[in-house]
Amino acid sequence: MSLKQKVGMGVVTATLGLSLTFGGVFAYFSDSETSSNSFQAGTLDLSINPSVIVDVKDLKPGDFIEKNFTLENKGSLDIAKVALETSYEVTDAKKNNDGEDLGDHIIVKFLVNDGKPSNPNDDHEILWETKLSELKTMKPEDVATSLERHNLIDGIKSGETDYLHVLFSFEDNEQDQNKFQGDSLQLNWTFHAEQTPGAEK
Repeated sequence: MSLKQKVGMGVVTATLGLSLTFGGVFAYFSDSETSSNSFQAGTLDLSINPSVIVDVKDLKPGDFIEKNFTLENKGSLDIAKVALETSYEVTDAKKNNDGEDLGDHIIVKFLVNDGKPSNPNDDHEILWETKLSELKTMKPEDVATSLERHNLIDGIKSGETDYLHVLFSFEDNEQDQNKFQGDSLQLNWTFHAEQTPGAEK
């Protein structure tokens, strides 16, 4: 990041099925007694709503759920990009998964983002889809690049809001998936906000 002077980073963690945990605002203050100048860094403050993205029980293969949530830049600095980090834990209720990952059967579909809240009656255009397990292995910055490339999230100006529309589906692979009965998956999405490149003031 040779062009970036990072003065702050906002981090928000949305936990599927659980409560929200989020990082606060970071600010840097510097005072030069020699010239009596003072410098105050701006802040990045990324807010997410809702805090619980998905809380669904009794899913069966073929089921899906749409979830729309809002990313709001409450800081004083523009956000250049939003990187998404994925982690999850699977609880194997019957201890019979034999090493198979339930995340391989959860498909994440990112829907078209027109900058407005999604209407449930809208026809859904899928811009990018991937397995949850694959999303987990991607670096957050690579996910940010994919989100930008598909015009899903391309930065958020100070005081403005963007939206992310997602479909989660339990893939029906037309094979025996009985081993997953009673299992649960706790998904954590962490959104990392980065400032725009530094500029002369």
